[in-house]
Amino acid sequence: MTTQAQQTVLAAKHIVFMTGAGVSTPSGIPDYRSKNGLYTGHHNAEYYLSHAYLESDPIGFYHYLKENLYHPEAKPNVIHEKMAALTQRGQAGVITQNIDNLYQVAKTKNLVEFHGNLYQVYCTQCGQVVPWADYLKSPYHTTDHGYLRPNVVLYDEGINQQNVDRALALLRQADLVVICGTSFRVYPFAGLIDYRATGAQVMAINEEPLQLPFDFEMVQTNAVKFFEGLTLT
Repeated sequence: MTTQAQQTVLAAKHIVFMTGAGVSTPSGIPDYRSKNGLYTGHHNAEYYLSHAYLESDPIGFYHYLKENLYHPEAKPNVIHEKMAALTQRGQAGVITQNIDNLYQVAKTKNLVEFHGNLYQVYCTQCGQVVPWADYLKSPYHTTDHGYLRPNVVLYDEGINQQNVDRALALLRQADLVVICGTSFRVYPFAGLIDYRATGAQVMAINEEPLQLPFDFEMVQTNAVKFFEGLTLT
């Protein structure tokens, strides 16, 4: 049975989905801040994911990422697939905090990977792009023996300005912003919503209720069930 919230999504002409780790947990990728999340199990996780740690111990950094963040076996779930389908129709764009590549696999258009992508890897010495599968075999570039790293935003690094500009451009066109799978507490990501189009509706789809400093519709439900019931014709 289609709910009013689902009808609102289907009727919108310019949707912007703002998403976080909760979108990928149904695909078997752990999130960060829940009771079973990465940050709970590893108390120094923010340091291990910092530019300072990469610089001080590139081999340790490599092993931490390889053991905790890479899940190449993961597949897009119905949330990715329905969002991707809406983008392919020209009805939506996605701004995600996720770095797991699943939106790319789902062939999402109008996609802004705000914090980068683990599966885009380059040499810090020469800048050459390297297949991620090679990175998972060795942290060294075979050409010049420089260290490899994924193109993601680490702690104490700035956001790519092009990603900021593309995200703002999407939000300025939005008639509906849908927040999904995120606590919406990480900045500057959460601050992007302040630049949404005047009059844009805001909806949050989350099992835990969000407390946000603006008017929005809280849809307290399982996002998988919500998007399973979203019938695209």
